[in-house]
Formats: sequence, structure tokens, C-alpha cells
Amino acid sequence: MIDANLLTNPEMILMRAYPLALTLATSALVALPATAQERSFNFALRGGIAAAPAYPGSDDFTAAPDLGFTFGALKWGGVDLGNGVRAVPDNGFAVRGAFKYVGSRDVADNPELAGLGDIDAAVELGFGLIYRETNWQVFGEVRHGFGGHHGVTGTLGGDLIFRPSDRLTILAGPRINMGNTEYAQTYFGVTPAQAATSAFAPFAADGGVLGAGVTVEAIYELDDRWALESAVTYERLQNSAADSPITAAGSEDQWRVRFGVSRVFDWRF
Repeated sequence: MIDANLLTNPEMILMRAYPLALTLATSALVALPATAQERSFNFALRGGIAAAPAYPGSDDFTAAPDLGFTFGALKWGGVDLGNGVRAVPDNGFAVRGAFKYVGSRDVADNPELAGLGDIDAAVELGFGLIYRETNWQVFGEVRHGFGGHHGVTGTLGGDLIFRPSDRLTILAGPRINMGNTEYAQTYFGVTPAQAATSAFAPFAADGGVLGAGVTVEAIYELDDRWALESAVTYERLQNSAADSPITAAGSEDQWRVRFGVSRVFDWRF
């Protein structure tokens, strides 16, 4: 029987989906045969620069690193997932990895945050489920934070896919971003102790839907290995993220522009 609370509480969806995804992935690895005849891992790494809000809720922009990871294919014994980063993906459901880099929040660079303390940069790792057709796709992913935050976040989205040429792919579609209470409190909450030493009133941030917007991304393949990638993202903060006094002093409108270079790797082991 479906728990009715799941339909109205995105945070519960995040908290239940992440352990399930982690359990399924771990079980698959454990079940792999020890004497596989062919083992290979195809993936791409992206590096570049981005212009992004100085911190979540800020109305100032700063230069930031652009880091990305794309899963292509995994062959290990009886497991055969994906058909490569540069190949047109097969239609239907597929499992994929999820990665996101969140920059640090430093009081020294943002004096308006005096009294709130610094937050280190964070890396979010997790898993996603995607359904693809030739000209569109929908997906959902769950990520766990390491470093600056240890919360659970997630994204629901969809894209229309355009291929003006054999080398150029353009994706455009909506995004809904979620986070649990630990994540929301890290970036949008103000504790009583912080309120006593800052210009902000106490605020307890709740998890749930924290932002919604749209992303337009372009990928131009230089050859079978190298590609140029760029994207423009707009997000309107929602619920606790929008109600936070930190956002009130900044902006609910969050823009991000990135440009980078990616390379495909084939790891055989």
C-alpha cells in the first residue's frame, strides 16, 4: 500500500530513495563474478569555468570551477550497461550516476554573512533513473553530500533533445531541485547562536522542493574523445529557500552560466 505522506512530502521521497539506490548498486557489484572475461568502464570528465551566485540565495556573481562527470558504459562479467558517452543512448529506462559540485561559502568574500560562519565546498554523489526517447528524456536523481554538507538532495527534470548536426547536441528543459532538512538548514537556515552574532533573524529551514527552473545545454563534439560543453541555468528558489532571511538579503532568482571541455575515457581492468 502506498504511503500517502510520500505524495506530499518530497523530503521523505529523498530519504527513502537514496538508501534504496545505494542498496541496489551495492548488490549489483557484490553479485558480479570474480573472473570476468571483459571489464571496461566508459565515462567522461568535464572541467571549465562558471559564473554563478556567490552562494545559494546571493544576488552577487563569482567565478567558480565547472566540474562534471558523465557515465557512458560499464561491462563487468554479466553486467552490460550503456553504450558509451558519445553514442546516441538507447531508448527506454536506464540507471546513471549523479554528480554535483557545490562551491564554498566564505564570510571573508561575503561580509554581509558575518556571524554565519564558513561552509566548505561540497561534492554530491548519487544515482539516477532516466527514460529516453530519440528527441526527449525525463529523469530523477538522488545525491548525498560530502564535505560542506552531508544532506540528501535530488533533481527531477526533462529535456527536449535537438541534434542540428552529427557533432552538435542541444538539450533544454525544466528542473525541480529538492533537499532534505539538513541540506536546507546548512545553506538557508540561521541558528539562534548565528542570529546573535549576525544581521539575520533566526530561521529554521525545512526540506522539500527548494527550487525550480530551466536548463539549456549544448555539447559540441570535436572528435571521439574531446567535446566543448556549455549551459545556462535559471532557478527560482522556493519554500524555505525563498523564505530564508539570507535569500531576502540577496535574490530568489539564481542564474548560472558554465563553459568547459570534456574528455572521454575507456578504463579497462
